[in-house]
Amino acid sequence: MNKEKDTYLTIDKPSPEILYKDRKSKFFGYVFPITTEDDVKPIIEKLKKQHHTANHVCYAWQLGTDTIRYRANDDGEPNNSAGLPIYGQIQAYDLTNVLVAVARIFGGTKLGVGGLISAYKTAAQIALDEAEIKKKIITKLYALTFDYKDMNSVMRVIKQKKLDIVSQKLEANCTYVISVRKTKANEIFTIFNTMQYIKIKD
Repeated sequence: MNKEKDTYLTIDKPSPEILYKDRKSKFFGYVFPITTEDDVKPIIEKLKKQHHTANHVCYAWQLGTDTIRYRANDDGEPNNSAGLPIYGQIQAYDLTNVLVAVARIFGGTKLGVGGLISAYKTAAQIALDEAEIKKKIITKLYALTFDYKDMNSVMRVIKQKKLDIVSQKLEANCTYVISVRKTKANEIFTIFNTMQYIKIKD
């Protein structure tokens, strides 16, 4: 991930389908945004239906910003000849919360392990080149609880520090949920925590 650990790269929408050919084998490459591991299976099943003549639909995914989880799947190709080369491209582009899948339709000529590694890597790379990569900020949410009379003090900090109010509940007292950039989280917590009559919790 990025060194500053306060932003990450991902995609918001699936990339267009790409086609890479190697010695008559066709490799269709895709990139999908995912938020949980459960997103993966339905996407792969859909691709297998879409490419019902494909011998293999190999893929790799990565999730998370602090704690990284990933998986690489060869789907019957020789060990580490498909899933890992695809995963290597996810790492090369420094992406997370993505699934990269490559469907292969065999063209009659065996490519050998080296050829497969190269073809899956290239198909993944072309697919990632077509994807719209976005930089996102890692944020932390805090809940602030305070009385109406303290609203001005709270709003002053929010405006000064350019914080986002995610939600607000105004009942007997006020509850704001604010979004804070991760690198500023401790500073903001300390500011509100030292203000009398204002409760802050994450």
